Amino acid sequence: MSGSRPKKRRFALLSVFLAATLTPNAAASGQRTAPRMVVIDEHATIRDEPPPHGAIGMSTAYRISDGIEGRTMEFRKRVLHPGAAIGLHRIAHDEVYYVLDGEGEVTSDGERRPLRPGSAAYLFDGAVVGITQQGARPLTLIIAYPLPRG
Repeated sequence: MSGSRPKKRRFALLSVFLAATLTPNAAASGQRTAPRMVVIDEHATIRDEPPPHGAIGMSTAYRISDGIEGRTMEFRKRVLHPGAAIGLHRIAHDEVYYVLDGEGEVTSDGERRPLRPGSAAYLFDGAVVGITQQGARPLTLIIAYPLPRG
């Protein structure tokens, strides 16, 4: 009985492999299954503006995904200048803030945690969140979240 188990596993893996290789590839057959990819140069998306949710200080916003038709998520880079902050606000979706450079502090429902390069804050739908820049260098973040379905 136990000797047949490895053969069954190999047969199952072989079946999956053959099905994958023998099934016509949509791209190879000329069918489009998704919109064409979009490549964006962040330098074409730069705006100097106060940060959202309170306009505390100044920031440089890279509105990377704003011009993409049919997108389902937001993807941005934001540089919080010294003393700047994204003010406290309730989010209606999960959000991820990833730190590229500088130091700061993230707040979620009153809990505060430090941010440094390489750290990511995963924030949950319904939380009251905010981020403040700290230290001498600007805080550079990547921000991603889903857009509301419409």
